[in-house]
Amino acid sequence: MLQAKDLAVGYGAETVARALTFDVQAGEILAVIGHNGSGKSTLVKTILGIESPQAGALTWTGGTPPQPIGYLGQLTDFDRRFPMRVCDLVETGGWSKLGFFDAAGAGARLRAGEAIARVGLNDIATLPLHKLSAGQLQRALFARTMVQDAQVIILDEPFAAVDQNTEADLMDHVLGWVAEGRSVIMVLHNLSTVLHHCARTLLLGRGTGRFGPSRAVLNAGALVEMGYLAADQARWLTGSLDGVTGGGVTGGGVTGGGGADA
Repeated sequence: MLQAKDLAVGYGAETVARALTFDVQAGEILAVIGHNGSGKSTLVKTILGIESPQAGALTWTGGTPPQPIGYLGQLTDFDRRFPMRVCDLVETGGWSKLGFFDAAGAGARLRAGEAIARVGLNDIATLPLHKLSAGQLQRALFARTMVQDAQVIILDEPFAAVDQNTEADLMDHVLGWVAEGRSVIMVLHNLSTVLHHCARTLLLGRGTGRFGPSRAVLNAGALVEMGYLAADQARWLTGSLDGVTGGGVTGGGVTGGGGADA
């Protein structure tokens, strides 16, 4: 679906990460992790076409980016004071395919209603956004992404500020997209989630990146070298990873290097 070769990303003359080589297949989740300032959000903006690559190549199957690319940004980027209801927000997911006026039609409203029901927000569908909790807002944004009906979906820290039950529910929707053959790129901080659900990982740090099978990339030495974990955290992680078998990890979440970045 997407291939990057020797990619460099940044803003203006400043390079945040270079020599990035990775690919994203149909029907898989690519995890992107890294310390603050490692370039996660910059990479996302480059894939979305908001920023241009500074070097290297970003190549889409078919030659052009699919339209639309589904995108769910960070909650910190969202102003919930905007005078809009949950149902209105979800309906905007149809704008990119249908246009503003067609997206306000009966068919689009029906699709939005179905998405709202799937994320469990029927009882607050007409509530204004400023009255939502962080978890409710994230569910609404997931419903909006469903309405986008995209083949490539980018989720930037989709589980920040939500409880574990909400995360599990939302992850089920992500796995549903993958089962349908869609490609998902997720910026994550919870290593347990990565090891459970993401076959491959792009680890950003120290101005570059490492890409490969998640079990191979997420070793304690690499996480310290790339600035994601401190040495004492890595020693604990080494013991924790003993519980990983197949695609999963037992026990609680393992996080590090979190937060928004360049």
